[in-house]
Amino acid sequence: MNLERRRSFFELLKANNPQPTTELEYSSPFELLIAVLLSAQATDVSVNKGTRKLFKIANTPQALLNLGEEGVRPYIQHIGLFRTKGKHIQETCKILLEQHQGEVPRTREALEALPGVGRKTANVILNTAFGEPTIAVDTHIFRVSNRTGLAPGKDVVMVEAQLMKRVPKEFLQDAHHWLILHGRYTCTARNPHCQECIVEPLCRFKQKTGKGKVRGDI
Repeated sequence: MNLERRRSFFELLKANNPQPTTELEYSSPFELLIAVLLSAQATDVSVNKGTRKLFKIANTPQALLNLGEEGVRPYIQHIGLFRTKGKHIQETCKILLEQHQGEVPRTREALEALPGVGRKTANVILNTAFGEPTIAVDTHIFRVSNRTGLAPGKDVVMVEAQLMKRVPKEFLQDAHHWLILHGRYTCTARNPHCQECIVEPLCRFKQKTGKGKVRGDI
C-alpha cells in the first residue's frame, strides 16, 4: 500500500471516528495501568465490570497494596488468569511506591520493568495515558495490518515496526485506537463485515467475498 493509499486509509478512519480512544474505563494513568494489566486475554467489558467497583474503594498504589491479593480477588475473579494478575498488581504497586513515588513511569524501560507489563502494555500506557505516538500491536491490529496490506509482517514486532514507518505522521497518535476498533468490530477474524467497511476499496485482502466471508483466517 503506497503513501497515498495509506493516507486515504486513515483519512477514512478519522472521518468515521474523529476522536478514538480505549474502551477501558479509567480516570488516571494508574487506573489505566491496572486495567491494561487485567485486560490480557480478557475483554474490555469484563475488565470494566471489575474495575468500576474496585476503583471506587482503591485506585492508588497504596490503597491497592493495603487491600492485598485477597481483597482484590472478589473484583477480578471473573477475569481470566486473575490469580496471576492479582499478584502482578500487588508487585507493581509496591514498585511504584518504592521506585517512582507512587506515579506511573513515563519511559518504556521503567514500564516494562513492572510485573506483567510487556511491550504491548507499555505502548498502550505511553500512547493513551501520556500521548506518545506508539502502537500496541494486538491480534486485531496484527490482523488488520496484514489483511489490508497496510503493514504486513510475520510477528507483532515486525508489524509494529512497519506501522511506525508507514503510518503518516499526522495519524500516528490515534492509529492504535483506529486499528484496534476496526479489527474488533469490522475486520473481524472469521466473518469480516467487508460490505460495511469504509476502507474496503483500499483493502488488498484477496480472500474476501461479496458476503464478507473469508476462506481461512489470520
